Amino acid sequence: MSSVAVLTQESFAEHRSGLAQQQVKVTALNSEEENDPPTYKEAFPPLPEKAPCLEAAQEPAGPWSKIRPIKASVITQVFHVPLEERKYKDMNQFGEGEQAKICLDIMQKTGAHLELSLAKDQGLSIMVSGKLEAVMKARKEIVARLQTQASATVAIPKEHHRFVIGKNGEKLQDLELKTATKIQIPRPDDPSNQIKITGTKEGIEKARHEILLISAEQDKRAVERLDVEKVYHPFIAGPYNKLVSELMQETGTRINIPPPSVNKTEIVFTGEKEQLAQAVARVKKIYEEKKKKTTTIAVEVKKSQHKYVIGPKGNSLQEILEKTGVSVEIPPTDSSSETVILRGEPEKLGQALTEVYAKANSFTVSSVSAPSWLHRFIIGKKGQNLAKITQQMPKVHIEFTEGEDKITLEGPTEDVNVAQEQIEVMVKDLINRMDYAEINVDHKFHRHLIGKNGANINRIKDLYKVSVRIPPDNEKSNLIRIEGDPQGVQQAKKELLELASRMENERTKDLIIEQKFHRTIIGQKGERIREIREKFPEVIINFPDPAHKSDIVQLRGPKNEVEKCTKYMQKMVADLVENSFSISVPIFKQFHKNIIGKGGANIKKIREESNTKIDLPAENSNSETIVITGKRANCEAARHRILAIQKELANITEVEVSIPSKLHNSLIGAKGRFIRSIMEECGGVHIHFPTEGSGSDTVTIRGPAQDVEKAKKQLLHLAEEKQTKSYTVDLRAKPEYHKFLIGKGGGNIRKVRDNTGARIIFPTSEDKDQELITIMGTEEAVKEAQKELEALIKNLDNVVEDSMVVDPKHHRHFVIRRGQVLREIADEYGGVMVSFPRSGTQSDKVTLKGAKDCVEAAKKRIQEIIEDLEAQVTIECTIPQKFHRSIMGPKGSRIQQITRDYGVQIKFPDREENPAPVVEPAVQENGEEGGEGKEGKDTDPSSPKKCDIIIISGRREKCEAAKEALQALVPVTIEVEVPFDLHRYIIGQKGSGIRKMMDEFEVSCCPSFHLLCPGESVSDHVGALDSYNILRSAVES
Repeated sequence: MSSVAVLTQESFAEHRSGLAQQQVKVTALNSEEENDPPTYKEAFPPLPEKAPCLEAAQEPAGPWSKIRPIKASVITQVFHVPLEERKYKDMNQFGEGEQAKICLDIMQKTGAHLELSLAKDQGLSIMVSGKLEAVMKARKEIVARLQTQASATVAIPKEHHRFVIGKNGEKLQDLELKTATKIQIPRPDDPSNQIKITGTKEGIEKARHEILLISAEQDKRAVERLDVEKVYHPFIAGPYNKLVSELMQETGTRINIPPPSVNKTEIVFTGEKEQLAQAVARVKKIYEEKKKKTTTIAVEVKKSQHKYVIGPKGNSLQEILEKTGVSVEIPPTDSSSETVILRGEPEKLGQALTEVYAKANSFTVSSVSAPSWLHRFIIGKKGQNLAKITQQMPKVHIEFTEGEDKITLEGPTEDVNVAQEQIEVMVKDLINRMDYAEINVDHKFHRHLIGKNGANINRIKDLYKVSVRIPPDNEKSNLIRIEGDPQGVQQAKKELLELASRMENERTKDLIIEQKFHRTIIGQKGERIREIREKFPEVIINFPDPAHKSDIVQLRGPKNEVEKCTKYMQKMVADLVENSFSISVPIFKQFHKNIIGKGGANIKKIREESNTKIDLPAENSNSETIVITGKRANCEAARHRILAIQKELANITEVEVSIPSKLHNSLIGAKGRFIRSIMEECGGVHIHFPTEGSGSDTVTIRGPAQDVEKAKKQLLHLAEEKQTKSYTVDLRAKPEYHKFLIGKGGGNIRKVRDNTGARIIFPTSEDKDQELITIMGTEEAVKEAQKELEALIKNLDNVVEDSMVVDPKHHRHFVIRRGQVLREIADEYGGVMVSFPRSGTQSDKVTLKGAKDCVEAAKKRIQEIIEDLEAQVTIECTIPQKFHRSIMGPKGSRIQQITRDYGVQIKFPDREENPAPVVEPAVQENGEEGGEGKEGKDTDPSSPKKCDIIIISGRREKCEAAKEALQALVPVTIEVEVPFDLHRYIIGQKGSGIRKMMDEFEVSCCPSFHLLCPGESVSDHVGALDSYNILRSAVES
């Protein structure tokens, strides 16, 4: 609570109305001698009471009935930030720097428009225009970011805190917005009752007043409000709030007087009834007494001197009130009025008036001539030079105006004179030992003069002890200013001009290099580009950002060096292009391991000898393509060697077919769709078309003889159709329907093909459009196939829901392994949804939802699975453990094949790490078994061991067939008599012959001479270990 009487615009206008009729500047006003001014109610008639009904509301009465309602969508408010509360006080950067950035940010955030102006007292005036909400938000931002923040605490009972917060925090938000403060209320679990307010002094006063009002309203003690004219508040508060503090202490009553910045006349009392009544009576008495005894005088004081009358934080006004008992009323800062009103007892007004003039004239304004370019040297680094003067004379305000060759000083006369002398000495010294120079350099070279992170310009500044001002890019100015020691200025000027001259001779060249080569040129961790930069140190090489997908590499530097670097890089790119030729070789998946060789020996040898890069697909990938990269001739050589390995290993036939080259593109189809369908249908044969533009008609088909013949017929038939009357139609169907349309083993789609003669191509997983189905053939065949497929798709779009009964004992089979069986059914039957009851319930009802045909097919499949489960048996197959690994095959491939072929489950026993040695039966003595113990008494020596028993589950007939297949895989040993002198031909060069036989027939061949010991005779036997049927083939070969 402060007694500083800084009036608002409205209240000041009201007080001034009584003075307008007088002609003299200083006159004692007697309320009895003048005409009474109009009352507030006469000047501002009250609004009409709310109409009780609609009819009454249509005819508003009173003086307001003639006034049209005006809805202002845009409002304007002016906020003033005093110098001492400004966060940014750098006079040289008004309108730029951090302060300007903050204002722009506030405008963008709130949508309000801000205009800044600097008053003579260096206070900041901010005019904010916009919608009310935007203006209030902008005001809060201004206070938080442009004004220094103070903080204060106010204590109110803990139980009143929730009323300050309001519903959903709305009351608190509104209060923060109105007062432009940050209000922190302790958490409910915090015992503290202190509320912290952060903001400007004015905002803190307003917020404190509002919080105390809220608390008073909620206080259980008596609350009374007393309406006291605003101008008499200082008399009730007393100088420095002493009077009201004493009154509160004596009566124990809380008295809340609104601060001067709040335009309210109501004083709120809170306390015990009797004590409250005493406090109210005392305040009324002061009010009545002052109202009766006081009079006013008005004086004109220059607007610029008002701040001296107010003093820092209103201290001068408090001082006058304490000395004379007179209240001084100052017009608000945003008012243009210079009239100051003094209110008090007549005999004391004269003394107060003297005090006011003394305060107003206690300060003087002076100026010192100084070139504007010297201002920052006078201020010094971070204001060090100026700080020495201001520390000695803190009351002196020194103002530097940009572009003006003078410095303004303001403060007490004696202090101003001393400061002026010191600044004049400083200016004279700087003029004698400082100089400046200005040079013109094209602004496009400025950033190069500055250098990376300012390296160049900082070096010049440090070396020559000068200051260099380079204009920012947005100014587009060529003028560079150098200031400092005269000799240093000349040296810096010379070096900067030399640098600029060198840059004007520089050349920038754009080199087109495909982006795919950029990483190769840069090298791992930038090694290769570092070498180039070391070779051409004067050339700057800039690669584009990979995200921009640009091929332009920029070179900049001296003309000759740029040309040399260009030629070097072009040669490097030419080598890369030559070595980046790539061809794809389709090789059957089963032969990849042979091409790789043991420990990668084969592939390594081919890579080294052909000087190429060879990439094989991942083992778990479905791709069969091997990619060879390098020089064209080397790639062809590597391709020939890889194909030779495949041809040697398998019964692979290669056929060449002549098809006119103009048909090649249409046969291949978009992204190879058509040709891929033929390759898949014909057992995965490889069809190779000649390179586009070569003019060759030869198409090569490679694969097993039977499949190659089939593919050849289809390809020629398709080519014939294309030449005569090819017709194509595209259909669309949901991807989940495709498997159902194709049918198990392609049965459904084959039926449509056979009926119509049209070719139907479904998308692969690599195609972008997964719904597109293409039909090719004669127009009649295509239309017939289209009709059949459309009918099938229409049926699939007809979604139905059905149910079937499944015994709960079988439910687990369908849902185990995260519902793998159900997922397989959904994939195969058009995405049909199968829902089993939750575990724990005894329901046997299973729900199916999807296309009608798919639901029926899925029900049929579920019924088949149930029949298999009910007919399931488990049988044992005894095979010695030592053969289990051989039976399983590489990565379990043989076992997987048997389980797929016979639809059974096969479980191998756990491996016995240390099998017990076979012990001969002991000789019986005296009718008892030998040995000390009798543990083996009940053990049947003929019974199989647990580790030898393989469990097979499924239908009986299938289990028996699977058992036979397993037993057929048990290895056997056959000895073949081959003359010893022929062994080396069977073995071949470096074992290639024997290895080929072992790989081809999957047997182990052991020529007996490998096992010879000294003294033994040479054997003609060759041993072969594997299953009997395979061995027969190996022996025959």
